[in-house]
Amino acid sequence: MNVSLSVWLLTVAALCVLVAVDFFIGRKPHDVSLKEAGTWTVVWIVLAVLFGLGLWYFGGGAPAGEFFAGYITEKSLSVDNLFVFVLIMAKFAVPSQYQQRVLMVGVVMALVLRTVFIAAGAAIISAFSWVFYLFGAFLIWTAWKLVQDARKEEHEEEYQENKLLKTVERRFGVADRYHGTKLFITENGKRVMTPMLVVMLAIGSTDVLFALDSIPAIYGLTQDPYIVFTANAFALMGLRQLYFLIGGLLKRLVHLSYGLSIILGFIGVKLVLHALHESGVHVPEISIPFSLGFIVLVLTVTTITSLRASGKQEAEKREAEKRDAGPAGRGAAGPR
Repeated sequence: MNVSLSVWLLTVAALCVLVAVDFFIGRKPHDVSLKEAGTWTVVWIVLAVLFGLGLWYFGGGAPAGEFFAGYITEKSLSVDNLFVFVLIMAKFAVPSQYQQRVLMVGVVMALVLRTVFIAAGAAIISAFSWVFYLFGAFLIWTAWKLVQDARKEEHEEEYQENKLLKTVERRFGVADRYHGTKLFITENGKRVMTPMLVVMLAIGSTDVLFALDSIPAIYGLTQDPYIVFTANAFALMGLRQLYFLIGGLLKRLVHLSYGLSIILGFIGVKLVLHALHESGVHVPEISIPFSLGFIVLVLTVTTITSLRASGKQEAEKREAEKRDAGPAGRGAAGPR
């Protein structure tokens, strides 16, 4: 898809306006209601759909299919990333009224980092076609690691600070409590960081790891930098509101990691097949319509099985609590 410089500049400008609008909405610290989160989540999804339809109108079905496949994949990976955000918020005991500000900064950091990775990926792909082998192998390895992590139930573990974050904390010092949305304060004559800045750095550093998964994944669906960039941007838009909308539902998506591992493994195989095809080996290539259908099917099945499994676990837990409380209840109600 040939995209002129003017279209690129117009797209970037429009996305900057959307980011500014999102920041304006969340500029004042407040508890985000389900109504507010739900309304804006729908708005961002509708904007992504309209953009995809615009690609279909001006560029044809192929670019639109690549965009929707990339958008759904990146959105799904972003939902999985929300698990880590929940752990970070709990680790640093972020007050509920400040969480939306932390997430907003995290989204902006993610956009900047992914833009850098997308540009680097495009340059590497144009110079070295064999990089698809590396991308494919990396995604297959990531898929295997996701399964291992799901078996260990790592989402229930506490967030562990990385070495970089610990080094920054030792270098600048950290205040013992939050001071609104301030990032630095003067304490005992020394300028120190607030916990708010530490949380933002924690989310920003994890964004780097998230990009390492998501960029190769979407390059397995399309090699068009414009579609890669816009699919990532729209997937990140509304992530803040989605956090508050499905915060309670995240714990019920017990099979999401398995679904994502299947999708990443599938895209990894697709990349390897594409690399073989580019090398002159006659192998079948997986079409975008098939990829889109496969991704939607896996996510649908994963969601259904997750809700059923979590519902069954909750029912068993309630039954166990009733059995445990039964003898005590009878003893309390018995004759004196």
